[in-house]
Amino acid sequence: MTKPPASLRLTDRAGDDLRFIRKTMERGIAFTAVPGWGGALMGVTALGAAFLAAGQPTREGWLIVWLCEAALALAVGLFAIHRKAHRSGASILTGSGRRFAANFLPPATAGALLTLALATQGAADFLPGLWLLLYGTAVVTGGAFSVRPVLVMGLLFMALGALALLGPAEWGDSLMALGFGGLHILFGIHIGRHHGG
Repeated sequence: MTKPPASLRLTDRAGDDLRFIRKTMERGIAFTAVPGWGGALMGVTALGAAFLAAGQPTREGWLIVWLCEAALALAVGLFAIHRKAHRSGASILTGSGRRFAANFLPPATAGALLTLALATQGAADFLPGLWLLLYGTAVVTGGAFSVRPVLVMGLLFMALGALALLGPAEWGDSLMALGFGGLHILFGIHIGRHHGG
């Protein structure tokens, strides 16, 4: 059996080295496609939802407003992430983007399932605290692979969630407006200005 020429072995090794370097760099790069301006827009729509939800005569109407807001915020967020990633040439399906999603989705899924369970059991008073706490948890776990302000925002959401769960039920709408509205706008503007949109 003949050995391949030294130049082929060197080329193969160089290719392997480059793949290793690229994978190592992907693991160390922060997920920067978190949308600042999209997050601010999510905050504006959340403030509108808080206003509409507070005026609902029934808990069912209140829940419908917030579920519609969640769907709208999800659409805005996904569009903004895709647009920001495309503009910067980053992929949201590999490296830090994949890790962000893999860590964000479990708490978000738990929140969706607990929403269904609590709403059908007539325990909707717990939903503001649950939503703020689990959204904050999702942002913190995903934010471990993003820029520092994302992590800080997640921790503040968790604090508001704890306050909503432990405080009077009447605080729920105000804390949701402060979290989903105020924190998204504040951190969205900061991320938009300092982290590429």
